[in-house]
Amino acid sequence: MGQLLRDIAHYKGAFVVQSALKLSPYLFQRPGEIRQMEWKDVDLAAKEWRYLVTKTETLHIVLLSLQAVEILETIKPLTGAGRYVFPSSGGDGRPMSDGTIRTALKTLGYESDQMSAHGFRTTASTLLNEQGWSPDAIERQLCHMPKDQVRAACNRAQYLDERRRMMQACADYLDALRDRATVIQFSLQA
Repeated sequence: MGQLLRDIAHYKGAFVVQSALKLSPYLFQRPGEIRQMEWKDVDLAAKEWRYLVTKTETLHIVLLSLQAVEILETIKPLTGAGRYVFPSSGGDGRPMSDGTIRTALKTLGYESDQMSAHGFRTTASTLLNEQGWSPDAIERQLCHMPKDQVRAACNRAQYLDERRRMMQACADYLDALRDRATVIQFSLQA
């Protein structure tokens, strides 16, 4: 993972693609949701991205780490006047195409059997579960709804405080991997 993050940090493609690629490991969201991210749904001051998840028709809150906010603040002067955070390079008012991140990863030497845009979700879930974070908080951050219909109907907990701590701890952990730091497991107690 550290090498992938170093490769992403040195990606030389278009700035919009660079930004989307750098942001993906920090969000854990579906690639289609990221590429269709709209500025109206992003609150940088609150460090939140609130949007309707098309797959589940669920209003979802993505808590943003300081690193994610920094990436978004960096791209805002370029795309902030438009609808999409990551617009199409064609200037046609559409979001970035669905194959853009896949192509960027391939350019970096990662075939789809090694890493995919969706793979950031899998990696995040694995890391967070191995580190002992609450499965409920992880699943809510991934916008996975409970399969048990009664639980899904009754449990509307968002786990916002825990998820906020989890997202920042994970972002710091990813940065340490990227920077080849000695990585120490972080404590869930805060």
